[in-house]
Amino acid sequence: MTKPPRIFETVLYADDLPAAERFYAGVLGLEVISSSELLVSFRCTGGVLLIFDPKLSSQRGRDLPSHGKSGAGHLAFAATAEELEQWRTRLAAAGVPIEMDVPWEQGGRSLYFRDPAGNSIEFAPLTLWGGGW
Repeated sequence: MTKPPRIFETVLYADDLPAAERFYAGVLGLEVISSSELLVSFRCTGGVLLIFDPKLSSQRGRDLPSHGKSGAGHLAFAATAEELEQWRTRLAAAGVPIEMDVPWEQGGRSLYFRDPAGNSIEFAPLTLWGGGW
């Protein structure tokens, strides 16, 4: 049986798309692919991050089905120990508070913080989930 390929896109939701665009492009440095009233899309190493307006994306009659979601989501970016400290500095400079700094039994640490829409964003070590692949 063929295994599924890598994840190509990830979806989060934000009521304020301009704030999401400023955060993901300005603070995290992701490249904006496109921006509209419905969504902002970002190039992310190996895939795409889509931020949808939850009200517009759930309307019936669109060309695509609603991805459906309520409440905050979660997204984790991979980061080495050195990169984690660089991100800590960059987030502090942007005024983004670290919600939690978690040391893991299998090694490494995760930094958790929130985007402007309240989504939980994490920088995680590749040691999680039997990683390092």
